Amino acid sequence: NAAHRALAELEQAGFQVSVITQNIDDLHERAGSRDVLHLHGEILMSRSSADPNLRYPVGRKGIRLGDLCDKGSQLRPDVVWFGEPVPRYAQACEIVAEADLVLVVGTSLAVMPAAVLINELPFDADCVLVDPDESLRVPAGVARLVMPAGEGVPALTRHWQREGRLFMPQLG
Repeated sequence: NAAHRALAELEQAGFQVSVITQNIDDLHERAGSRDVLHLHGEILMSRSSADPNLRYPVGRKGIRLGDLCDKGSQLRPDVVWFGEPVPRYAQACEIVAEADLVLVVGTSLAVMPAAVLINELPFDADCVLVDPDESLRVPAGVARLVMPAGEGVPALTRHWQREGRLFMPQLG
């Protein structure tokens, strides 16, 4: 959608953009983003059931019983099921800890552990939440833009491109 495209355009304009997504689809990549961390895995990838570091693209046939990794264990979807650990969480924390600004989009900030990633922000970094739900509780220090992602994210990225730097506009 327009939010995916706007983030990719910001990156193409020379800004350092790291996307951390809870989604398992490839919409960010299709929009053009190159630095995408799929916190909960990728549905278009498979992984070894014995060694999660062995990952393979999923072909058109999908994954079938008997499809094995190079070490001989069954392949499974490369996604985090409920109750499983989130193996890319530490990497996500590192990305957020180095950020100047975090843009939170498409989440109620209720799904753990992603909901607490903003706690990793450096003291002098900004954080803005783009969400149309006015009743959503927002943590202290988080600015909010009450708009759908497809409108709010493009508006913010256009502003940042005009200004030539990332800084927080006055949000109401």
